[in-house]
Amino acid sequence: MVYYFTSNVVSPSAFIYVGKDKFENEDLIQYGLDNDFHVDNLSSAHVYVRLREGETWDNIAEPLLEDCAQLTKANSIEGNKKDNITIIYTPWSNLKKDGSMAAGQVTFHNHKLVRKVYVKQRENVIVNRLNKTRVEKFPDLRAEKEEDTKKKQRSDRKTREELRAKEKQKQREHEQLKWQKDHAYDDMFSEENMEASNNQDRDPDFLDDFM
Repeated sequence: MVYYFTSNVVSPSAFIYVGKDKFENEDLIQYGLDNDFHVDNLSSAHVYVRLREGETWDNIAEPLLEDCAQLTKANSIEGNKKDNITIIYTPWSNLKKDGSMAAGQVTFHNHKLVRKVYVKQRENVIVNRLNKTRVEKFPDLRAEKEEDTKKKQRSDRKTREELRAKEKQKQREHEQLKWQKDHAYDDMFSEENMEASNNQDRDPDFLDDFM
């Protein structure tokens, strides 16, 4: 089971989801889509936020970041009892898992891609607001991951096609300008114009006009 929350501190609203236990955490680790939050050096549920269009893991709005941090603290048995804790977050793609780790346990591929959020204490106003939006679901995380991958592939393919079309159009315009430059004087030296300007075909008395 996965718990879904709606954060209305940003517009459009953001969706946050949490595995009910370590086994759901394992599925989220394997099939996650975006960012992972958990308590530094303490066991906690893995909290994920689904990024909105134009948003990246390192420019998440502060109010949304605080919602995620508070929800992470609230879902840590030990962390929820403590003040002055650190929540860490990183892109899902930076999570590292190997066979020697316990269920729900992870490390990171690149520690430079890990950021920290200081949480002084639990804010019940925030946690209660989020809990009111909680919905329990039994999603097919693998299918969601595959669909998300296909969606990104379609978007990437469309972007590449648009880029190729722009390059072709640019090349055509370049070739057209080059042709125009190379043939700019073609009409001037056409046979008809050359004959019109040739003195040999003029009337023998044409100079009388200037006498």
